[in-house]
Amino acid sequence: MPKITDEELDRLLVEAAPARTPIDAKPDAEALAMLERIMATDPHPHRKRNRVIGVLAGLAAAVTATVIGVNVLVPTSAAVAGSPQPLDFSGASTVAETIEDAQAALARGPGPVEPVRFVRSATWSFNIDADYGTSVVVPQLVTLQWDADQSGRVTVIDGAPYDPSDASANVSAEVTSSGRVSMDLKMAPGEFASPVAAPPGAAREDIAAALVAFGMPADPTSYDVLMAASALLEQWTLTNEQESQILAILDDTEGATSLGTTVDRLGRDVAGLRVTSADGAASDVVLLSADSGRIVGFERTNILEDDVLPAGAVIAYRLFDVPEEVAK
Repeated sequence: MPKITDEELDRLLVEAAPARTPIDAKPDAEALAMLERIMATDPHPHRKRNRVIGVLAGLAAAVTATVIGVNVLVPTSAAVAGSPQPLDFSGASTVAETIEDAQAALARGPGPVEPVRFVRSATWSFNIDADYGTSVVVPQLVTLQWDADQSGRVTVIDGAPYDPSDASANVSAEVTSSGRVSMDLKMAPGEFASPVAAPPGAAREDIAAALVAFGMPADPTSYDVLMAASALLEQWTLTNEQESQILAILDDTEGATSLGTTVDRLGRDVAGLRVTSADGAASDVVLLSADSGRIVGFERTNILEDDVLPAGAVIAYRLFDVPEEVAK
């Protein structure tokens, strides 16, 4: 049976977890050494094929590439229909109104007292088996904790897999723990190699500098801001004031549209803003909590039909501020 080419698989992986460094960037020695340790753990031995994104700028990218996997064995001429159901948004609003509402909630809510090097998130891998014509969504609950010396620990708990065509699995909370630990990686001092190792300040210029460190250009689009913000939030849990500054920077850019409100895959009320990738191949939705105003998730959707996925297929999501009781 013909299989997807390396180039097509690389493109799919990049869309699921886009690199934020130039395509010809080389990993440093620490990233390469840590990547070897990560891959040696083989957290997903059931996969028929597991490729790591070709561009690795540091340990965070290596961990992400290993945790967020895509298993694809499909004919190169056939699109795969199964993927998680898109979130169903309703209610008219503008980008400015959505951001204003979120900032008001951030201002009145408690939130973290200071930024912390701890993130508990939910994500997923997408397994497609052409032999049986099936696809399975495999959620994963990821806990990252690291220290000023850039040591740390990543723990991954597999969620309960579900058939994306199962309507009952696409209602309210989709991410539930199986209790199975598939990765428990300890990092020695210096191995994490974050581009923002010191706690960022709360002023707008401090948050802007942190976003620049994670790839935001000097004259960003809304897409640029959200991609850098996603990378920052994968490593830091920020204060409400800092998240408000991210939204203020986003508000000054072009390219976002408001989607209204919905319920995310953990059953939380959220508002959504959509941006389109620079190449027009995918769109990203940022989810803002209706209760706290915090940035609680990102989802990526395929725009252009290709040999792997149809147009409109949800190909990746990552949820933040995941309750501790969920990740057990």
